[in-house]
Amino acid sequence: MIFLNSIYQQVYFQYSDKINHFPLIRLIFYSLDKTIFYFLLFLIIRVVYLLIKRKKSNWKHEILLSVFTIYLLLLFFLTVFRHGYFPWDFHFYWHRSLSNINFQPLVQTFKLTTGKSILDFIYNFGGNIAWFIPWGLGLPLLNPLKINFSKTVFSGMLLSVLIESLQFVLFTGVSDIDDVIFNTVGAAIGYACFALYQTFMKKIKK
Repeated sequence: MIFLNSIYQQVYFQYSDKINHFPLIRLIFYSLDKTIFYFLLFLIIRVVYLLIKRKKSNWKHEILLSVFTIYLLLLFFLTVFRHGYFPWDFHFYWHRSLSNINFQPLVQTFKLTTGKSILDFIYNFGGNIAWFIPWGLGLPLLNPLKINFSKTVFSGMLLSVLIESLQFVLFTGVSDIDDVIFNTVGAAIGYACFALYQTFMKKIKK
């Protein structure tokens, strides 16, 4: 880690033997650290691009774009690019069998309801929906004139398929059709939040 190593070391020495799911905390720290690093690269590229193109950008749009970029970076680092920091750290497993992918909708999710802990079901169901609400909300906010409900939901589904595909070839997660379903639902909910926001703003302006 580049930015959060000292904080992580303190947390590690104090809580690593007290928290059962400490590897998850380690993943969060590494993901946040990588997000900071690549977001700084994004800012540099963005500033250079605006200077070269001599574009005048709205500061509200730039803040929204920055928040949306942070969201996407964190999403990919938590779900796909877990075990490396730089592009050359990753290895592709092209010869994995497709039998490792769960193509049966909702079967594995319902099995979680019969487990010892309902938390696994809540995390799989609620977490996958929640993670894509920012996509459904942020995408139309960035370009409200060109992004409608169908484009938001369809692009959310494609993003989810991309994540599941990368998890498969990078061997960094379980590729599951349920994740795509719940992610797509999350994108739809996010767009509904955007629509409510638009309605609220129109009422205020009247």
